[in-house]
Amino acid sequence: MTMKKYYILFTFLVSALLLNTANAQYSSKKVKSKYQTYNDSLKTYKYDYIFPIWGQGAYKKGFDIPYPVGIMANYMWMKQSIIIDNFQIGLKTDDIDLDLTPVDFIQFGDNSNVSYTANIRPDIWVFPFLNVYGIFGVGQSTTDISVIKPVLINSTVTQDITTAGVGVMTAFGIGPVWVSVDGNWTWNKPTLLDKAVRVNVLGVRMGHTFTFKSRPDRNVAFWIGGMRAKMESETVGQIKLGEAIPIEELNAKGDEVVTLWDDLTPQEKLEPKNIVVHQIGKRMQAADGEAIIKYGMDKQVAEMWNMVVGAQFQLNKNWMLRSETGIVGDRKQFLLSLNYRFKI
Repeated sequence: MTMKKYYILFTFLVSALLLNTANAQYSSKKVKSKYQTYNDSLKTYKYDYIFPIWGQGAYKKGFDIPYPVGIMANYMWMKQSIIIDNFQIGLKTDDIDLDLTPVDFIQFGDNSNVSYTANIRPDIWVFPFLNVYGIFGVGQSTTDISVIKPVLINSTVTQDITTAGVGVMTAFGIGPVWVSVDGNWTWNKPTLLDKAVRVNVLGVRMGHTFTFKSRPDRNVAFWIGGMRAKMESETVGQIKLGEAIPIEELNAKGDEVVTLWDDLTPQEKLEPKNIVVHQIGKRMQAADGEAIIKYGMDKQVAEMWNMVVGAQFQLNKNWMLRSETGIVGDRKQFLLSLNYRFKI
């Protein structure tokens, strides 16, 4: 494709997005003719700010674009099932340091994660149809792990998490409804993991905005959509034995593990995976919980997609209150947000 064709294609896409931003949530909406006075004020409004680029042109066409800069405070709760594969385990004590070793005979049952986070999301509308933002937050995660073979062990691990990331969103209109597509990439660092885990989130939403008759700058929006979440699968970390398994259960579970060792053949006892599990069993029998368990795994959410519904109340062009919840799919979630927007 020649440079001229690239230029024509780019111009067409930009023009199409600008023309289709009518009624777009978070982007711009063309004010209806019944608000003629407000509509005329938009067309004559002198917009002398840098962002969004082409903001003056949007106002001249009667589009009521949001203030370009925003600070959003979010609280989110989420619960979802997780799948664990390729499990590896190691052990570190005062006199033993065993490297991570694959243990394919360990079978997991139902595993789940519950987490909550509070974060701040600064953003800016670069164009009337394109928003970029950052995410910075803290939270807590509780993971319930169920081992059903070779012995039955239930483990609950709670840890603090810090989050940082970036995202981009675009929005456009199709007749009376708007559509937004939102993608972000965050790096989440639990205290027990050696490195941060990247999570990619894609959200697609379709909705409609209802404007108050007496206040064209005040509205309520409702939407339905889907969210896809995928995490970086490889996880490596370490935890004290007493933090992974309740102290009062260590001795009894250790006896079960050592009994399994006694039933192995001499050749099987030479295999690294059996050696490391046997040593862990002996440390469990000690019941002090001080041994360090090293672990590695491939971890992924059970279902990447779920359905969401949400609503937003815009008090004025400065303040918005938003809520969203997951209704269909394995992932359950609840989001509450307060957004303040301003011009710079």
